[in-house]
Amino acid sequence: MVEDGMRTVVIGGGTNGMGRALTLERAKRGDRVVVLGRNRQRGESLAGGLVEFLPVDLSSVAETRLAIDEISARCEVVDALALFANAVAPERIETAEGLERTFALYYLSRYLLSFGLAPALERSSSPVIVNVAGVGVTRGSVNWDDPQLTGRYSMVRAQLQAGRANDLLGVGFAARAGSRARYVLYHPGFTRSGDRSALPRVLRGLLAVTAAVAAQPVEKAIGPIQHFVEDPPSEPLIAVDRGRRLPLTLPTLDPAEAERLMDLTEEILAAARS
Repeated sequence: MVEDGMRTVVIGGGTNGMGRALTLERAKRGDRVVVLGRNRQRGESLAGGLVEFLPVDLSSVAETRLAIDEISARCEVVDALALFANAVAPERIETAEGLERTFALYYLSRYLLSFGLAPALERSSSPVIVNVAGVGVTRGSVNWDDPQLTGRYSMVRAQLQAGRANDLLGVGFAARAGSRARYVLYHPGFTRSGDRSALPRVLRGLLAVTAAVAAQPVEKAIGPIQHFVEDPPSEPLIAVDRGRRLPLTLPTLDPAEAERLMDLTEEILAAARS
């Protein structure tokens, strides 16, 4: 039972970093929070009270679809969806469904959750989706001929491609979903967040030193997200890069490219289903 005034917030990638911090803060403010993540130990340590943990590997299309079904069964209304799931991979990893893992986790799961939870979001009086990625960054692009990066993979290339795909996801959702949900593309900047365990030890050490000096704490990074949840923007789509509103005329937010990606995504998902 959801009490009057209580929001229901779904957090993809909520067991670590910024997602975990937002989970704790929203529960502290009296919201029901459904956390999605693969790490059972971290997830179960959060569960209890207003927090529900739903174990799911978001790099799996099948598991993500099952999670959407489960959330829809548990929650008639979803007020906010916050998307954080990501993990770096120095070497190319292919999922059981034949997908490059960074693309599947960082982009496809967010596409599925955004569109899949749209009916529950539509029942909210002020629904919002916050996609935490790299809007404002202009490096990288979607490799249209080989989005699974079978020919030329690098960790940076995979991250940049998925980041640019998330930019276009916001544009595509606003154009295609027919939803009242406001879509926020949010780049927090360098933050002491994320799982770097897959990185080589030397690189992990360098990043840890740099983060200690230059990165902002997660509590500061999630501040704007708290505002988006409690007071969604009036526009269907906004893009915010480190506190600065960006024009939607940026080349990385091109509507024609967004349409192209939406079509390509549906093709990829149809193939993953078969």
